[in-house]
Amino acid sequence: MEFIKEFFEFLKERKKLWLLPIVVILLIFGAIIVLTAGSAIAPFIYTIF
Repeated sequence: MEFIKEFFEFLKERKKLWLLPIVVILLIFGAIIVLTAGSAIAPFIYTIF
């Protein structure tokens, strides 16, 4: 949790808050790929990319 706290402080200090939506979307895509890697949904998820 310390890394996340430092990351948010870095974004505020450097005024890079526009990076936050990009990071969130990448985390969501990563979670979808990891969670569906062994399921029957995987071929449909990979066709999106």
